[in-house]
Amino acid sequence: MLTRAPYDTLYQGFRWQIPERLNMAAQVCDDWAETDPDRVAIIDLTAERRETSYGALREMADALALHLEAQGIGRGDRVGVLRSQDAWCAAAHVAIWKLGAVSIPLFKLFQVDALRTRLTDAGARIVVSDGDGVALLEQVPDVAALVPEEVDLPQGRMGSAETGPEDAAVLIYTSGTTGSPKGALHGHRMLLGHLPGVEISHDFLGQPGDCLWTPADWAWIGGLFDVLMPGLALGVPVVAARLPKFTPEACARVLREGGVRNVFFPPTALRMLKAAECALPGLRSVASGGEPLGAEMLDWGRRAFGLTINEFYGQTECNMVASSCGTLFAPRAGAIGRPVPGFEIGVIDAQGREVAGEGDIAIRRGAASMMLGYWNRPEATAEKFRGDWMLTGDRGVLDDGHLRFVGREDDVITSAGYRIGPGEIEDCLLTHEAVATVGVIGKPCALRTQIVKAYVVLKPGVAGTDDLAKALQDHVKARLAGHCYPREVTFLDALPMTVTGKVIRRELKARAAGEGAS
Repeated sequence: MLTRAPYDTLYQGFRWQIPERLNMAAQVCDDWAETDPDRVAIIDLTAERRETSYGALREMADALALHLEAQGIGRGDRVGVLRSQDAWCAAAHVAIWKLGAVSIPLFKLFQVDALRTRLTDAGARIVVSDGDGVALLEQVPDVAALVPEEVDLPQGRMGSAETGPEDAAVLIYTSGTTGSPKGALHGHRMLLGHLPGVEISHDFLGQPGDCLWTPADWAWIGGLFDVLMPGLALGVPVVAARLPKFTPEACARVLREGGVRNVFFPPTALRMLKAAECALPGLRSVASGGEPLGAEMLDWGRRAFGLTINEFYGQTECNMVASSCGTLFAPRAGAIGRPVPGFEIGVIDAQGREVAGEGDIAIRRGAASMMLGYWNRPEATAEKFRGDWMLTGDRGVLDDGHLRFVGREDDVITSAGYRIGPGEIEDCLLTHEAVATVGVIGKPCALRTQIVKAYVVLKPGVAGTDDLAKALQDHVKARLAGHCYPREVTFLDALPMTVTGKVIRRELKARAAGEGAS
């Protein structure tokens, strides 16, 4: 765990301490089961409250590992995990790692095509699932479903395979918003690489009484490696709560019944809480990542939670690379944090040289949470790097050590010679009392190359009129600048979103292109 110290001291004095032998199963389960077996690991609120200790979690993982071994699963084999937030989901990953095999997190809302694409690409033969997933998996060729609750599992101890930090452990597929999903292959050092960022994004997670939860599914890197596995590794109880639909009321119930003090909220969840004017006192830390929040959301967070929301930044290929931390430094308007100890962030040009202004956000090779590469895609892996830097695909600026996110490289709007980031405009529109959520893109324009176009979802009971569209344009003009206001505003019932709650800008761009150039 990190020790409390000024940010500069932490950052400059940090060195990765990665052992030659490393297996995440020991980090998140066996080590605690040996020293404190009765310690609570997971609090499941799906039905009635049920607590799973580290000792019980090890027994579940050992039994499942023995069964998988009997099915012929061994080192390097890929095994899917298709379960919601529950103790068996955690035990499944632990069991797979114990065998030296590779776990594949899979989202419970995936349909057959999405499952088939990922499992076929990975060459997986078995998926640990639940009863609901069996019917879907029956439609995926050459894949067997294993439901632990329905199998007579053997009893006994299963130690962890002799693995090192570079040995493959997890294959996480990207969301596929920019093409077919690619599998980011990570080694056993992955969890170690996440811990510094997770700790500081929760104002030094691991304080007495801490208890962690996220509404994000454990199939995604944000749920699995920003919450579940770090919580288990640090000895912080993790709440499992499967919400069929996120609502402020359901969220408040989970926080209350689970005794939650630390939350990772995706931006979409925060927007829903804000729209409902929902205050949630009693939390010690709130972290958020995936999209920049902006000053208005941060101000609301201080009123709603009585604390500063800590933003963090990363991606599936290399996560938790930058973060805010209210106990270390004050947030800076427009910035999403500073480099996490252990990570060197650069803003570089096309030749891989660091630049003083806007450029491509990149991460120096050697970071512990950086992927080993894309599964069976050496060309895509090579394209991800520029010299000693891993490209994030985002544009940004480093301002006195603070990272300011401008936008996805292909999302930056070029209008009349100006380069405009959509995030700032979205944040501004969200401050209008009529707006629930919004997506901003560049629409083709013969005169200006592109114009700023806003697709707006209004709050219940608000009608989308020409007068309101004009008011929203004036709202941006008055708060940002005349050149970046949305020259067109279209009202929608809903925005296209990924399963992780991000606006799918490419669908909005396709819609705008279909409307014809302005």
